[in-house]
Amino acid sequence: MGAANVIPGVSGGTVAFVSGIYERLISAIKSCDQEALRLLFKGRWRELAARIDFSFLAALGTGVAVGILTLAQLLKILFKVYPIGVWAFFFGLIVASIFFVGRRIKRWSPMVVVCLVLGIAIAVGISLLSPASQDERPWYLFLCGIAGMSSMIVPGISGSFVLLLMGNYQLIMIESISELASGNLAVLKTLVPVGLGAIVGLLALSHFLSWIFRAFHNEAVGLLTGFVAGSLLVIWPWKVPIMQTFTVGEKVKEKVIGYDWNLPDLSMATLCAVLLMIAGALLVLLLERAGAVKPEPSDGGA
Repeated sequence: MGAANVIPGVSGGTVAFVSGIYERLISAIKSCDQEALRLLFKGRWRELAARIDFSFLAALGTGVAVGILTLAQLLKILFKVYPIGVWAFFFGLIVASIFFVGRRIKRWSPMVVVCLVLGIAIAVGISLLSPASQDERPWYLFLCGIAGMSSMIVPGISGSFVLLLMGNYQLIMIESISELASGNLAVLKTLVPVGLGAIVGLLALSHFLSWIFRAFHNEAVGLLTGFVAGSLLVIWPWKVPIMQTFTVGEKVKEKVIGYDWNLPDLSMATLCAVLLMIAGALLVLLLERAGAVKPEPSDGGA
């Protein structure tokens, strides 16, 4: 999940979903409620740890941090050296994952199919939207926090990409965070509303998703499978990024604001990319055979 944060168009929710821990993650986040706060203030640590599934969250959080610090850095290098190959590997991984995730649907029905198609349409539609203009009003920053964090735990939707579409990616992820790292506390007027929105979005959506999985498990899995399938448009290896330049202080930086998609040519590089696609798909198959990816119970519990 940590490494996924540096891959444009890939969400941490996608990784959690295809690896079989998604419903447990949602359940653990949902458990961080008033009862958890009560146990915290009373010093009842064991009860608190059991309620919020602390061992799971600690292991996951450690893995995310390690992924960001190690594998994520490797991916950044690989993207510079052979971006098509990296995209191809993840494309194959996601394609194979769709099959195994879809198997978690206990019973297919017309409504499940509708949810699947709807999920694909929403993910593709988001991928094709044009970015809005920057908006620094506090209430809009609060909405950016809600949307950005919510999309980070919804498979198939990249939180950074949503912030880009809302026009505030540069303001939040580039300018404000870099300024805060340099000790400029004035940017807190931007980051505080975003942070509050992120907390509200995370807690509210986790409760909603937990209820959805309990009440409409098959339809929910169908919708999220559609999100993952629709995200393949952004992960398609043969595309040319549309860049926009901007300045941060005295530095000139670039950001991706869209893509021009194309078909592969008949070359050795394309053959290598196809082989990497197959390698990504085989990785998922091996994990499935090893029992690492298992269907979770429909009640959304641990």
